[in-house]
Amino acid sequence: MDTVALKTSWADVAAHGDEVPLYFYSHLFLSHPDLRQMFPIQMTGQRDKLVTALGQIVSNVDQLDDVVPFIQQLGRDHRRFSVATDHYSAVGASLLATLRKFLGEAWTSELAESWAEAYGLVAKVMVAAAEQHEDIEPAFWEAEVVSVERRTVDVAVVELAPRQPYRFVPGQSVAIEVPQRPRLWRYFSPANAPRESGRVLLHVQPVDGGQVSPAVVRKLAVGDTVRMGAPVGERLTLPEGTNGGPTPDLLMVAGGTGLAPLRAVVEQIDRAWEAQATAPRVHLFHGARLPWNLYDHQYLSTLKAQRSWFDYTPVVSEDSSYPGAKGLVGSTAADGGPWEGRVAMVCGSPGMVANTVSSLRAIGVPPAAIRTEQFDYDRPAALTTTGGDAER
Repeated sequence: MDTVALKTSWADVAAHGDEVPLYFYSHLFLSHPDLRQMFPIQMTGQRDKLVTALGQIVSNVDQLDDVVPFIQQLGRDHRRFSVATDHYSAVGASLLATLRKFLGEAWTSELAESWAEAYGLVAKVMVAAAEQHEDIEPAFWEAEVVSVERRTVDVAVVELAPRQPYRFVPGQSVAIEVPQRPRLWRYFSPANAPRESGRVLLHVQPVDGGQVSPAVVRKLAVGDTVRMGAPVGERLTLPEGTNGGPTPDLLMVAGGTGLAPLRAVVEQIDRAWEAQATAPRVHLFHGARLPWNLYDHQYLSTLKAQRSWFDYTPVVSEDSSYPGAKGLVGSTAADGGPWEGRVAMVCGSPGMVANTVSSLRAIGVPPAAIRTEQFDYDRPAALTTTGGDAER
């Protein structure tokens, strides 16, 4: 297998931009029309993700060991789309046809053999991961919407009651499908630690141009049934102490509804403190554009007043009259240091995360002490050009 040729050829194909996924899906649906029903009616925003992820992973098959967890998760995730083993052959054939189309005369028999072998390795990992979980957990869980609270003009707090036991760790993410947008799955993070009731809270803010989040905020109703995928992620879960020691002190920086997974971890810490009277020091910075977008201010302010281990700083970026901290939340958090010895957990929009990571590194916070996470069909962190973590 010529791994250099794989990388070079994928770069050449990817340079054709949107034409690549358009051809890929056209070939897939024309050759296997039964697969069309597995994809959303509106393909905008979805179109490039699967073929892009496959191209990046397969062309970097020499790094397979580094991204096996990502590929396994991709395989498990596809169970919720009712993907069967035979479907991998159809996707692989369309991927090879797409490569042949855009590489033209550069598509040699040797290159075709390398791509087929590499795709086979990746598909085998995905199928094995999916089959392993068939007897362990369902492809998805159904949950009833029991409340939708419009917390602010553009933030809703949704409470879900899963109909089967649903186990997750605070800080993880969950793929959600709502009835208003069938076959369009988007990741959200539970904003609470697991409860005896089994209910899950989501914080949702409409994303400009988004198809799912606006529907959740404006159209999801009590009594609706949503689907939930298996929980994923570990970067934003409570860090373990070194050599079995206590949990390190934490710096949490959240932008908008990026607060959700960090709030879940705070709730987890608070429960442990109530039971054991011990907790790491936590300083949470929550940023919003305007004061009324600090949608969980009351809870966080009350917790700050009642818990010696917890500190909270709200930050507003677009209201010069605001009496508290003003500016970008990442820069404000960095200026509030020093944060020596703390693990930084950062969650928000890509721009907010990038600014925060840059600001923290500028004051000397080690990259290994900064934790971020993103879930989508985007390429895994191990394949990024920077070698850093994918930004949420």
